[in-house]
Amino acid sequence: MASTAKTNIIVGVVSHPKNGHDSHTLAEVLEHIETSRGKPVKQAVCDRGYRGKNEVNGTDIILPKKALKKDNRYQRDKKRKQCRRRAAIEPIIGHLKQDFRLSRNYLKGALGDPLNLLMAASAWNLKKWLVHFFVLFFTH
Repeated sequence: MASTAKTNIIVGVVSHPKNGHDSHTLAEVLEHIETSRGKPVKQAVCDRGYRGKNEVNGTDIILPKKALKKDNRYQRDKKRKQCRRRAAIEPIIGHLKQDFRLSRNYLKGALGDPLNLLMAASAWNLKKWLVHFFVLFFTH
């Protein structure tokens, strides 16, 4: 699952039939994002499970690591902030499982798993957009 850096809108989801290592699933997610957005992703901030690759299909992979001695305060804070934003995906997954029925799949077969994931992600995005719409028009 992939979301935007600032608004937490889900931009890419891919269901995998087997439980593979994280670093092997990133290329499929980035491909899904590229087809849905129409342009490639420049940077992806990932957790340490994606170690070993610095670039996937032209996308730079940013992993959390210690700041370099030569980094000034601005560069250290920028790196820390990027990696903290990555941690925001875990609560999204929890909300999808709890509130949007991602934990229980009522659809049949291998085709049902990706459909269930796509519908849960669509419901998440729709809720965020509707809340933004109502706040925009009904609070002024």
